[in-house]
Amino acid sequence: MTDVAVIGAGMAALVCAQQLTQAGYSVRIVEKSRGLGGRVATRRLYGTCADHGACYLKPKGELLGRFIKLLHQRHVLEVWADTVYDFKSGSGLTIANTSPPTPRYVAPAGMSAIAKFLAQDLEILLNQRVIAITPTPENNWRLTLESSSEELTAASVVVAIPAPQALMLLEPLGETLLGTAFLNNLRSVEFYPCLSVIAGYPSTSQPLPHWKALNFVDDADLAWIGLDSSKRPNPEQPVFVVQSSAAFAQRHDQTQDLHPVGQYLLQRASELLLSWLDTPEWMQVHRWRYAFPSRPLQQACLPANSSLPLICCGDWCGGNLVEGAMLSGLAAAEEINNYLRHLPLPKESFLNFLS
Repeated sequence: MTDVAVIGAGMAALVCAQQLTQAGYSVRIVEKSRGLGGRVATRRLYGTCADHGACYLKPKGELLGRFIKLLHQRHVLEVWADTVYDFKSGSGLTIANTSPPTPRYVAPAGMSAIAKFLAQDLEILLNQRVIAITPTPENNWRLTLESSSEELTAASVVVAIPAPQALMLLEPLGETLLGTAFLNNLRSVEFYPCLSVIAGYPSTSQPLPHWKALNFVDDADLAWIGLDSSKRPNPEQPVFVVQSSAAFAQRHDQTQDLHPVGQYLLQRASELLLSWLDTPEWMQVHRWRYAFPSRPLQQACLPANSSLPLICCGDWCGGNLVEGAMLSGLAAAEEINNYLRHLPLPKESFLNFLS
């Protein structure tokens, strides 16, 4: 039995869990993957690592700015680049009009280091998918796990996963228990998908670009490319991450073998930028079905209309990516606290453990 069960281990989940843990609640996080961070993700492969989700953090908003400053002081984050480049058909490579220049911060150990830092002292179950949530006769929540005979019991639940996944999990509970408006709000949220290609090249590949990352302004297939190995100390080989446009990812939503799709994206990048980008030594492709909220919910979190406390949160509440996820996690913690013991929750108390 725990006070709060948090489903998911992305930024909103970790912020919420830290906030409630520091207030004195018992909290357990259940995550279906083997790693933390959600889309703040790092993949380890071929003796290196690459950020195939969120590729950098940019100070935006007071809370995220303070968080980045703390992580920079602790050497979790370092400045990567402050010049933004755009690639546009007909005009080629240009420096984006940003004044003043805004630094982009990255984690040399991989962006998942941010999540690992946030997860300090939290109780987390990895590789455990929640397949059902049901109320108990004792007025608690029971969480059934797919790969274990164990069941978790909690006084309250925070569902910190993309809204479509939350809907699949919660819809069986029905409108009578959760409320019609709650489920309709979940149904209203939509996401853009994205395909991320990680590609490694021979150390002899030349010439390396002078840019570290650039946006494709008007390309039908490509959205972004970054020289990911430039984030790492003493990289052994060039590693690029290429992200597709949402429209391209939607066209390949049902494609099973993504290797030819990834090869096509590298070919397109080679035609526009560097001729050798279509001949990697190795390549992996990752599908993000819920990459960016395209139709977010215009509120900080989503409480169910239930006698038992259940709150949904994530970057789709507000839609402002990492900053939005953090604010949503704080809002969910406040809602849970209002249901339970009304303990004091200073707005940034989850950052105290960094001090």
